[in-house]
Amino acid sequence: MILIAGPCVIESEKLLMEVAKRLEKYEKNPNIEFYFKSSFDKANRTSLTSYRGVGLDEGLKMLQRVKDEFGFKILTDIHDFTQAKPVSEVADILQIPAFLSRQTDLLVAAAKTKSIVNIKKGQFLNPHDMRYSVKKVLETTGVEEEGREIAKKNGVWLCERGTTFGYGNLVVDMRALKIMREFAPVVFDATHSVQMPGTMGGSSGGQREFVAPLARAAAAVGVDGFFFETHTNPCEALCDGPNMLNLLELDEVIGQIFAIENSLKGMKNEDS
Repeated sequence: MILIAGPCVIESEKLLMEVAKRLEKYEKNPNIEFYFKSSFDKANRTSLTSYRGVGLDEGLKMLQRVKDEFGFKILTDIHDFTQAKPVSEVADILQIPAFLSRQTDLLVAAAKTKSIVNIKKGQFLNPHDMRYSVKKVLETTGVEEEGREIAKKNGVWLCERGTTFGYGNLVVDMRALKIMREFAPVVFDATHSVQMPGTMGGSSGGQREFVAPLARAAAAVGVDGFFFETHTNPCEALCDGPNMLNLLELDEVIGQIFAIENSLKGMKNEDS
């Protein structure tokens, strides 16, 4: 199972290393392909005064330290095509934010690196249409074929993070997981899927009580991995606190996911 976890944004080196230390057990778990996630910049905050991060240069230095000290593979966002090359020198996965999932220059720049490209599905997009974002990456590298195994082999993933449902609300259509998995590996972002955009007067709210139920549902449908933002104290987080899990909650949810996946494997064995 792919597991992506870490704090939403780099708040300080101290917090980054503390969370990394608490996540080290997942790196050592042979049943998990673990990636540590944190953003050096959050370029799409609701308000101009919202905390964005430590910036590109300082952020990459901190992520490199996490990589060196814990041996983690790293995932972080890019927001501009000029960031792809320098970020890929540290990050094993370049993440394309949902609002930018159709930005051709960004996808092409990411495709030209050696990093995996994880494209978040736009909250405004039909899941079927994500195949064209995948094709932009594949065709940039000279790959004309389509399909999940082709995308997997060439390092292109998709990430589901909910769909806009009226103002300030997201819903998860579980059909999207199966649809997108036809043409790329799919990671389910359980924490951003419970986000409530722009509902806190200049920042986004969230309903973390629904993270575990949605993650369990995604496990039952079938996905390639899970994405969770986590923090030592989400109530004090500088970004996305209302939808992040604390580290103990994360442990519990991952245990539930494994229980569901093992149950499904048992059912398949009985059927065979």
